[in-house]
Amino acid sequence: MSSWLLVAAAIVVLDQLTKILVGIYLQTEKFVSITSWLNLVLVYNTGAAFSFLASAGGWQRYFFIVSSIVIIAGILFFLRRNAGQRLFSLALSLILGGAAGNLIDRLLYGQVTDFIDFHIWGWHWPAFNVADSAITIGAILLVIDEIRRNRRSR
Repeated sequence: MSSWLLVAAAIVVLDQLTKILVGIYLQTEKFVSITSWLNLVLVYNTGAAFSFLASAGGWQRYFFIVSSIVIIAGILFFLRRNAGQRLFSLALSLILGGAAGNLIDRLLYGQVTDFIDFHIWGWHWPAFNVADSAITIGAILLVIDEIRRNRRSR
């Protein structure tokens, strides 16, 4: 299980480091164009994905903190029981690292720092961060793992 916790810890470190660096770099500028389809922006999100509940009045911070702690505890439980299942455990460790990275932001600042802005033809995907990316990749790997598991059981 320790190798999976190292993966999660690496995600947390990368997430927090990038948030600090972007915060310093974009302190005066709120927007930097990297390519024709990618910008760095400095956005603070008090809600969840896609700013869900961002304007809920403040109670959502505690809701997301408690939810994150419950999710992290559940992931640790499943990691411990399934540490030998490589794809499943990798997926969980990515989600664990992402959840912990965003939890740190919520605990310290009351909001999550987002900075990656993909866009095409004038349409912008909501800004996100390394933790969000890890959670998304982890969720995709969970789906792939389940599809593979179902095919093997037939």
